[in-house]
Amino acid sequence: MIHEDQLVYGLVVAVDVEGFSRMGILDQVAVLFRLKEVLDRAAERAGLDRAEWLRQPRGDGELAVLPADSDVSRVVADFVHEVAEELGRGSRPRLRLRISLHHGALTAGVFGPIGDALIVACRLLDAEPVRETLARHTGEDVVTVVSDRLYEDVVATGFRGLRPDRFRPVADRVKGRTFRGYVCVGSPKPAARTAGQASSDWVVATSQANPSGSVNGAAELTAIRCAPVPSGATPACLARALRR
Repeated sequence: MIHEDQLVYGLVVAVDVEGFSRMGILDQVAVLFRLKEVLDRAAERAGLDRAEWLRQPRGDGELAVLPADSDVSRVVADFVHEVAEELGRGSRPRLRLRISLHHGALTAGVFGPIGDALIVACRLLDAEPVRETLARHTGEDVVTVVSDRLYEDVVATGFRGLRPDRFRPVADRVKGRTFRGYVCVGSPKPAARTAGQASSDWVVATSQANPSGSVNGAAELTAIRCAPVPSGATPACLARALRR
């Protein structure tokens, strides 16, 4: 619980189901039931109590604020890993999820927690490069995007088996503001690859408002494909992609 006179530093977790709006109402009911099951089971296996989370439904997903004393590395590493594991068990209906995580300042509002941390988490969740990453990796069921701050503070430490080399930078410009993060396909801490085995191809994508000012507000997407690189290496084109 966040009180009106408090400014707390909390972790925000946002989840979205791919293709939800194209489903019929009965399929939507089944998908949301399955989503709750996946998140509950993943949290339990990660040693987290979702009853302590401040959760808000998003129609096609969930937005949650975790207690201020939460172990952020446990959420980023273990919870996300368990979500990927649960989705990979093949239960029906099949879910394909985007997960966004960010931590920042929050306070109490009339309808629940408010603060820029929620805005950042939701913008990253809906970012076109993140959507495109999930759409392109058809064999995977989850992509996770963390804010650049969360990446530096948590992912880069390698706590709880986190693999920084599994994450690639993305950026999305919305309403004059650029939101930057790092996206991971599948588990953020999969079993280590054998020595010398290369990582998968990646597309580093950035999107920005259409400078032509078209009515439909379409985003202009820039993508650069990088050749596979050894684990832990950082291809130079990653940095060049975000400077374009």
